[in-house]
Amino acid sequence: MAKDQLKTASVLAFERKHANSGALLYSGNWDARDQLEAWQPVIIQSKDVRGTISNRLKGTIANDPLKLDAEIQKPNLQRVDTAALPFTANTLKLSFTLRVLGNLSTPSACNDPAYQAALGSVIKEYAQREEFRELSLRYAENLANGRFLWRNRVGAEAIEVRVSQLIDGAVQQSWVFDAHSFDLRRFGKQPEAIASLAEVIRLGLLGESFALLQVDAFVRLGEGQEVFPSQELVLDGGRDGSKSKYLYQVDGVAAMHSQKIGNAIRTVDTWYPGAEELGPISVEPYGSVTSRGTAYRQPKQKVDFYSLLDNWVLKNQVPELGDQHFVIATLIRGGVFGEKAD
Repeated sequence: MAKDQLKTASVLAFERKHANSGALLYSGNWDARDQLEAWQPVIIQSKDVRGTISNRLKGTIANDPLKLDAEIQKPNLQRVDTAALPFTANTLKLSFTLRVLGNLSTPSACNDPAYQAALGSVIKEYAQREEFRELSLRYAENLANGRFLWRNRVGAEAIEVRVSQLIDGAVQQSWVFDAHSFDLRRFGKQPEAIASLAEVIRLGLLGESFALLQVDAFVRLGEGQEVFPSQELVLDGGRDGSKSKYLYQVDGVAAMHSQKIGNAIRTVDTWYPGAEELGPISVEPYGSVTSRGTAYRQPKQKVDFYSLLDNWVLKNQVPELGDQHFVIATLIRGGVFGEKAD
């Protein structure tokens, strides 16, 4: 079928090629990093606090001293979940697994054989030419730099990340990284340090070998310091309504959502407009960063995933190399990308 006769399939979906688990949080001491039995689960606890009124008030209250005094005397009662290291431990351990899958050129669902063939040809050409080298280096660096720790990374005295490749449950090879030696805003500071780990990820994406990684990060924070599991989104009034904040836990162990770990691993997009100033963002079709309330890949500028993909597959307009990496990384992310009816 001619390119000008192709249309985007109405049903098009890709399974994610980074199948990472959620992460479990443990406590222990920095000097006991090699002693597995020394690490105990971080437990979610509930606490009741009487907070102060600190939100922005209406002008009629803020500008009236009597009304303001009356307002701040009201109790701001809160029941929240919290997690912290015990006072006998100075280090947080965070652990998860990551499986890298291949066969990217075949979508998990597509109802248009002609479009699937054209898309598969584009992906295979990219894979043969680039061999996922740049993306694999960036994924590997996001493991080495501990980006997946999120708030737990901030202000840490020391961070050590250990990555092991597992085959038949046994360690095939392993790596140890000092997370502080990497730059979160710029990739490629230590390419030689992550080269062999990136190669495992690359071969997994190519489908040439089985790639299962065990990741353990040790974060020296200090005795009794607060740690930050994922916070649960409470819908429709939530549970029993007794708490204003719920933290995620698995079988009584504080944990981080797999989505949050995956978001950190795919924070590789430095090809969007303004990346020089803002640094890498997570790969999303519209370059969305919800914490900033901004989409950095606008369809009006033709730099969003759908515009780039349609031009590449339907019109044979090959994007700049950086945007090629972005399109392929979005497919690795997975999702439903079919054309919606007007």
